[in-house]
Amino acid sequence: MAVPKREMSRSGTRHRRARWKASTPNPVPVTVSGVTHRVPQHLVPACRRGLSRPED
Repeated sequence: MAVPKREMSRSGTRHRRARWKASTPNPVPVTVSGVTHRVPQHLVPACRRGLSRPED
């Protein structure tokens, strides 16, 4: 595990953390039973296998 060489200030830590932003999932079209749905990309394999039902 990486270990920092120096202690980071509380201010610097908070500035670094404030820049991190989560992005919204980008829906992609997937066809299930002849109907096209837009679902997040990580759910496409589950929808194709029938493990997850896309809701509109």
